[in-house]
Amino acid sequence: MTQHYRITLLPGDGIGPEIMAVAVDILKLVAQQLDLSFEFQEAPVGGVAIDATGNPLPDETLQICRNSDAVLLAAIGGYKWDSLPRHQRPETGLLGLRAGLGLFANLRPAKILPQLVDASSLKREVVEGVDIMVVRELTGGIYFGQPKGIFETETGEKRGVNTMAYTESEIDRIGRVAFETARKRGSKLCSVDKANVLEVSQLWRDRITLLAKEYPDVELSHLYVDNAAMQLVRWPKQFDTIVTGNLFGDILSDAAAMLTGSIGMLPSASLGASGPGVFEPVHGSAPDIAGLDKANPIAQVLSAAMMLRYGLNQPAAADKIELAAQQVLDAGYRTGDIMSEGMKLVGCRAMGDALLEALDR
Repeated sequence: MTQHYRITLLPGDGIGPEIMAVAVDILKLVAQQLDLSFEFQEAPVGGVAIDATGNPLPDETLQICRNSDAVLLAAIGGYKWDSLPRHQRPETGLLGLRAGLGLFANLRPAKILPQLVDASSLKREVVEGVDIMVVRELTGGIYFGQPKGIFETETGEKRGVNTMAYTESEIDRIGRVAFETARKRGSKLCSVDKANVLEVSQLWRDRITLLAKEYPDVELSHLYVDNAAMQLVRWPKQFDTIVTGNLFGDILSDAAAMLTGSIGMLPSASLGASGPGVFEPVHGSAPDIAGLDKANPIAQVLSAAMMLRYGLNQPAAADKIELAAQQVLDAGYRTGDIMSEGMKLVGCRAMGDALLEALDR
């Protein structure tokens, strides 16, 4: 029996429409192969939404997302909107989308593909075999804490304020996601905080430690965030699953991503307790190459695979897409960001065609 899913597409800005087009073609083909049915609906978010409505996240877009089974996002932002007030910038729309859908858990894999191990800026012996999952809390912490803003003091001097805050329940729910994720991987979880300085981190460590009693099969360790950053560069193979707060996770997941040699290769998933998740590549909108057929669509395609695996419970479809990506890389196809000597330089569309051919085989 055909299984039907409603997918909201958010192409966004810059290279977003180009890489989204490739992902949609891939999804259509895998649907034919596995008796699946996808109903796609496109909506504006980010800069294109600002241009059309003055709002980076129109109410209609959020409602469309809420009524779908999963949301596939490409990229938002660009130089064009950098001078706007903060509340009108494209990034505000992304924060609103996460909050509006209750997406508190961000899963960011950083896995070294054998074909690209030499693309990393670190030595082969340091990064070969690296396979890390960063679980980042997404709707709390310093990005959402109150009070926040720029205020004028009694002396007339301006003072910027942001508040880092977490409740026990917020820590517990992201902790459970992390322990469950670690249990499906190597059963090792490293919790990252700054408990030697911050009270909010002291509570974080206390709750994660208490939660560990429910998962005796998972080995728990703790690191301060500065040491964790150093260890990611020094010896990344020591990590399996990392769990941390919003700010630290934002930084560490990008650092982990660059171990792989190109941020253009990595997908992500943002999940809530219920309802649709958002699946997106971790790279930006790259406005400097937008429309030039130079973008790497693989992270977008792998985000579609994560959507199938984590959002729609279709692991067989996800496996097929991930295998096709491996086969294309084995065949030597490369976009500019991952190009190396002796490989075949192709553009976004040609890479998409190669992925379709591999999937069709």
